[in-house]
Amino acid sequence: MNMLDFTPVRNRQLSVKELVEREKISVADLRMLTNEMIDAMRALIAECDDAAVTFVPSDPNANDSYAEKAEDVDLAWTLGHVIVHTTASAEEAAFLAAEVARGVAWRGGRARYEVSWQTVTTIQQCRERLEESRRMRLASLEMWPQPPHLENTYEPRPGITHNCLSRFVAGLMHDDSHLGQIEKIVAQARAARVTI
Repeated sequence: MNMLDFTPVRNRQLSVKELVEREKISVADLRMLTNEMIDAMRALIAECDDAAVTFVPSDPNANDSYAEKAEDVDLAWTLGHVIVHTTASAEEAAFLAAEVARGVAWRGGRARYEVSWQTVTTIQQCRERLEESRRMRLASLEMWPQPPHLENTYEPRPGITHNCLSRFVAGLMHDDSHLGQIEKIVAQARAARVTI
């Protein structure tokens, strides 16, 4: 299996749960897809140096409606910021998926921790964050019973239903949504380094 194509979900032709069912995603697939995603992100930053991590790109569409401070809503994200954000989101999905897989009823709320992006200033920290996220996500799959409780579902928002497989995959979809952003930041950082 190669990385999932989330286009049908983004085009509202399928839900994440329907995509998972159509593709017959298994727990083994989740391991492989996790490794492929982390490897893809690592490949995108392979040629980066420390300057690329804190480089502030041009992003006229920057709009973080979840920002804690008003002044951060329109803040263009650095590479370090994107890496800690996307890994935190996928880890949250993985840990919620483990609870659902074990038959635990969803209690609402978030299960999220994000490293402070301001502390990530080196490419080594980005690589270590990605590898730590890989380890944590793969470890979460070891908590799933055999067979997982696929019938256990929850509705995080009206009209969106997840079981354990689709909740995990939703984290990968979030990762996927940031690949282009990572690529643009790296390209802008590279161009800025050449022109200086």
